[in-house]
Amino acid sequence: MRNFRELNVWKDGRILVKDIYGLTKLLLESEKFGLTPQIRRSAISIPANIAEGCSKYSQKDFVRFLQISLGSAYELETHLILCQDLNFLSADISKATIKNIQKLQRRITSLIKYNKSNH
Repeated sequence: MRNFRELNVWKDGRILVKDIYGLTKLLLESEKFGLTPQIRRSAISIPANIAEGCSKYSQKDFVRFLQISLGSAYELETHLILCQDLNFLSADISKATIKNIQKLQRRITSLIKYNKSNH
């Protein structure tokens, strides 16, 4: 079993969740039951699935949960792009967060590739 607390992608995922909660506070009150919870759930799913994957004994299962985490990262990026499209967030506000999400996507992808090729 792996220790998720030692994985930098998990640590970065936690930081991203905190950033996302701050960002979603800027959304319209009308999105309280729309985009806001969806954005938060997809953000939370990233480190949560990394941690859950670490509990799996097989490498294949671990990789599967990393892939779920990666999917959540792409979902999160899409939600923020939609917020920009709908003028719920300015590009300036969400640009740095989207860059952080894309960086995390690359790191999760690298971890998937590493675990697929070395185990």
